[in-house]
Amino acid sequence: MSVRGVTAAALLVCSAVASAQTLGAPEREAARKLFTNGAAPACAICHTLRDAGAAGEVGPVLDELQPDEARVAKAVQDGLGVMPPFRDKLSAQDIALLARYVSQVAGPAR
Repeated sequence: MSVRGVTAAALLVCSAVASAQTLGAPEREAARKLFTNGAAPACAICHTLRDAGAAGEVGPVLDELQPDEARVAKAVQDGLGVMPPFRDKLSAQDIALLARYVSQVAGPAR
């Protein structure tokens, strides 16, 4: 397995372990900011996510898709379809935080 493969596997395992914890207010706000303008291009440009006030029209509506944490982490890290990979633009911690955030807030109004 390549170093990149090992890193991806470790990220997904860490992400799954972290998912047992609900985001606190400071983490949630940091993740929201990361979603709206922390990546380049920002997640909010393409995706709709109610909690982030995002109404993108290119990518899937995350509130409808309701992806789990591992799915978000893999998509952010490796890209998916026209979505570019962010593994060289965001830290592993940022990817894990985004994945946790999206998986916890996506869905019907809570």
